[in-house]
Amino acid sequence: MPWTKQDYPNSMKNLPDETREKAIEIGNALLDDGYEEGRAIPIAVSQAEKWADNDTYKDEYLLLSDEDGWMLRKEGNKRASYRFETKQEALAKGRELVKKNNCTLVVHLKDGSVESKINE
Repeated sequence: MPWTKQDYPNSMKNLPDETREKAIEIGNALLDDGYEEGRAIPIAVSQAEKWADNDTYKDEYLLLSDEDGWMLRKEGNKRASYRFETKQEALAKGRELVKKNNCTLVVHLKDGSVESKINE
């Protein structure tokens, strides 16, 4: 019988909601593939925890100024992903990226210091 949000193994009860849902999804797939319940549970929990660790705010975009205006650059890249005349335009696009990509936006002041971090 497949597990649900209301009916799942006790070993999943202390997981955060989102991680538990992923563990249930993985566990059900393993059961469908013929794994025994006793083997599927620890695999599902382990894989869901790895997924949760890797999923949280993977990428960082930097909102920076230069002589041409404002840019958004993905952390680790040398070139800008987007360029804007105003900081407000760059910030609007940065917020859109945060929502769409589950990433963090690091907003800098003109002097290069960090003004804020946005990840929601």
